[in-house]
Amino acid sequence: MAEVYRLSWDSYNECKDLKGQIEAYKERYGRYPEAVCGDKIYRTRENLQYCQEYGIRLSGPKLGRPFKEIEKNKKRIREQRKIEREDESTRIAVEGKFGEGKRRYTLDCIKTKLKETSETSIMMVFLVMNLMVLARRKAKAFFVSLFDKIIEMVERLYFIPMGQFRAA
Repeated sequence: MAEVYRLSWDSYNECKDLKGQIEAYKERYGRYPEAVCGDKIYRTRENLQYCQEYGIRLSGPKLGRPFKEIEKNKKRIREQRKIEREDESTRIAVEGKFGEGKRRYTLDCIKTKLKETSETSIMMVFLVMNLMVLARRKAKAFFVSLFDKIIEMVERLYFIPMGQFRAA
């Protein structure tokens, strides 16, 4: 599911939204996220300190010089790179959702003139994207249950004695 946290026509630094987004997550799910996967712009000292305070991993390379790769650090560096790759694949999926919105749902072709109508159009695109996710989940659940019923019927068919199929 995709949602719009902030919609602004003025230029601003989005790294200032991180704390609010994390708190909104906590309010919605009752806990802090395990990790936050974002662009490098989010990796400020202030955000890193905030995430560290609540035990949240902020994806991306650490600030400062990287560790020297010596025998003592190899295992630690390997584990850190594995976590970074996993976080990056999660972030790619999120970025892909915006690409999908532009490519399939005309998020890149909004040509309304007024600010209010443009914002309404943007929100409608996100609404349709989320409705399509729900529709796909429902369709998948329907076909999975249909497939299960068919398998159940076929299995039952194999247990029916052959004499019952003959006409009397």
